[in-house]
Amino acid sequence: MFHHITVLREQSVDGLAVRPDGIYVDCTLGGAGHSELIASKLSAEGRLIALDQDDWAHDNAKQRLAAYMDRVTLVRTNFRHLEEALLEAGVPQINGVPQVDGILFDLGVSSPQLDEGDRGFSYNHDAPLDMRMDQLGLLTAHDIVNEWSEAEIAKILFEYGEEKFSRRIAKVIVEARAQEPIETTGQLAELVKKGIPAAARRTGGHPAKRSFQALRIAVNDELGAFEDSLHQAVRCLNPGGRVAVITFHSLEDRICKQTFTSYVGRCTCPPGLPVCGCNSTGSLTLVNRKPILPSEEELEHNPRSRSAKLRIAEKLNGEGNR
Repeated sequence: MFHHITVLREQSVDGLAVRPDGIYVDCTLGGAGHSELIASKLSAEGRLIALDQDDWAHDNAKQRLAAYMDRVTLVRTNFRHLEEALLEAGVPQINGVPQVDGILFDLGVSSPQLDEGDRGFSYNHDAPLDMRMDQLGLLTAHDIVNEWSEAEIAKILFEYGEEKFSRRIAKVIVEARAQEPIETTGQLAELVKKGIPAAARRTGGHPAKRSFQALRIAVNDELGAFEDSLHQAVRCLNPGGRVAVITFHSLEDRICKQTFTSYVGRCTCPPGLPVCGCNSTGSLTLVNRKPILPSEEELEHNPRSRSAKLRIAEKLNGEGNR
């Protein structure tokens, strides 16, 4: 059993307004903390479908969810294939689109993935460069660091890691690999450190944090997969169903906020009209206008939750589906 502290556990599951006989999806099974709480609220008529592409998550869930397996279906897949997974799971359909009552995303890497050194996610453990969530995936961090151009490396460090010294770091990496391949996380962490000015290294936590985040996102195409899946989630919700999303950095949160906003109906009438005449309708309404943040108590027990934000939206009865 892996040790993992689930972030915003009660707030996110409460936000789904779980009905005992409803159908719910945990798109990010991870340590199964959210899945366990959802399953505990379901009756024998309810159903939870939990997705994850990581083998350890499934092995862990079979133990942690053992008491609820009569109502739980585990699916080994990337949440990018949400709609396909729900069809294969036999979820009821409307016009060929599977329909469920709630969908949860808890983005980012689970604590066991960060803490188990051999996965190559952590700058605190020396291990082969990997960073694949799905061990069957073809692209690794080793490929990017040793084969991609200096400009490509700088681009992902800047865009996905918001690393302002991305060009300097990329230059150091390319110069180093010309002498010998960069094989381990320890080597890479030292090169990143070398590319950041000494004054900047003294603030903001570990100097390699942003670069390792960027590589992980690139290896797993996390942002593209999330955006694809979030649009599918909106399509697959029953009227009154909810989608809850926990993000951990600004790029994820921006995608979530913008996607939700794109489905919220906006009046296009000229200002000053006494009655709306455009009849603009959307697919979603926002349950919380501003993101829900971890409490001080949660921050004290789990510092990794500091950057977490929870957004929740509800499917409307109107026509505005895409």
